[in-house]
Formats: sequence, structure tokens, C-alpha cells
Amino acid sequence: MEKFLIVIENAGNNFSAYSPDLPGCVATGDTQDEAETNMYDAIQMHIKGLKEDHLPIPTSRTYAEYLVIAV
Repeated sequence: MEKFLIVIENAGNNFSAYSPDLPGCVATGDTQDEAETNMYDAIQMHIKGLKEDHLPIPTSRTYAEYLVIAV
């Protein structure tokens, strides 16, 4: 079992998601929750494709941190 960081962005009319550790693996959704669910499915499909092509599954190396900045 592996954990992958995903980034979800408000794209104006919808939400988009990607994982820095899985280049090319992206998803969208009408809501943030839908984008997250679709990204989960996209990651599963991406990893399945890597396995079928006998390619290594990347190790998650990305992390996120919020910084509080006084403005």
C-alpha cells in the first residue's frame, strides 16, 4: 500500500487534481470532493497501467506543508 500526495485546485468552473509523484495522472470534478474521488480512481488506473507495462511504481517522495505568514 502506498500513499500519494494529491493537489486539488479551484479551476474556476470546476476543480482539477494531480499528483506530483505521478506525472500525467490528473483528474477533474465539479466539486472538490468529486475531483478527489476521480483522482483516486485515476491513480488506481495509472498504477494498473504501470504494472501491465512492467514499469516501476514510483515511490511517493512529495509532501506538503502550510506556512503561516504574517501580512
